[in-house]
Amino acid sequence: MDIKLIGAPLQIGAGQLGCEMGPSAFRIAGLVRALEDLGHQVADVGNIAPAPMKTFDHPNPAVHHLSETVAWTEALMEAAYRESTDAMPIFLGGDHAISAGTVAGMARRVAESGRPFFVLWLDAHTDYHTLETTRSGNLHGTPVAYFSGRDGFDGYFPPLPNKVLEENICMIGIRSVDPAENAALEQSRITINDMRAIDEHGVAVLLRKFLARVRDANGVLHVSLDVDFLDPAIAPAVGTTVPGGATFREAHLVMEMLHDSGLVGSLDLVELNPFLDERGRTATLMVDLAASLLGKRVMDRPTRAG
Repeated sequence: MDIKLIGAPLQIGAGQLGCEMGPSAFRIAGLVRALEDLGHQVADVGNIAPAPMKTFDHPNPAVHHLSETVAWTEALMEAAYRESTDAMPIFLGGDHAISAGTVAGMARRVAESGRPFFVLWLDAHTDYHTLETTRSGNLHGTPVAYFSGRDGFDGYFPPLPNKVLEENICMIGIRSVDPAENAALEQSRITINDMRAIDEHGVAVLLRKFLARVRDANGVLHVSLDVDFLDPAIAPAVGTTVPGGATFREAHLVMEMLHDSGLVGSLDLVELNPFLDERGRTATLMVDLAASLLGKRVMDRPTRAG
């Protein structure tokens, strides 16, 4: 498979600095070699730059770095559409605000094929705030609301040529939702699998059901993997740690099932803050998870010295 790596060193959507080093950390942790060892042709196109900034003011005084986030969203929409012409794009964040652009750009690309577009959101948070409802003002909490077409972004974020249908979005690993998000999600058609659902049913059952829907629709799937999907005990390099996340084996099982499905057309790797990492172990784990999604098997894993 031909793969393109696209860096997006965006950190202004989050409250804690450090995510701008994420793309470099993924590269240093050996992402290119891990994918090439699986037989893929990998081209690293480097880091993109934001579009020219426009000046925006918003009545919600909590909102910060709106102009910069919009500029990044515009650039990422175009990059996702352009770089997905002849390869599977993997977007290296940067905080989760990058997904406003990556998902919107991929939705445009897939729409041209005439196939439906689906999103798997692997995250502790739903990121379903609008510019009006966010209390922190951190815009990494808004991308799902934006690309699914919620009101409140017009006049600020780029117009959406192809919004993602709510019924085509599945979230797994959720365990931190603000009241305003919860109220809106109760009225939505998004499938939400929180950690209790994983505990009760197992992640394989939940994911298998969603993948069957994508397959039956002849759909194309975008996967957005946030570091905080994982339990912070195994992945400490994130500024929004929430206890009780996915275990090592649960995360790898998800990636292995995604590979087996043959449905994944693009991938986000986001919220890696190497400033908070411990000797690179979170970056190494994220690279290993990406390799699992691209074909690395359980039997391929060497024993590591303690």
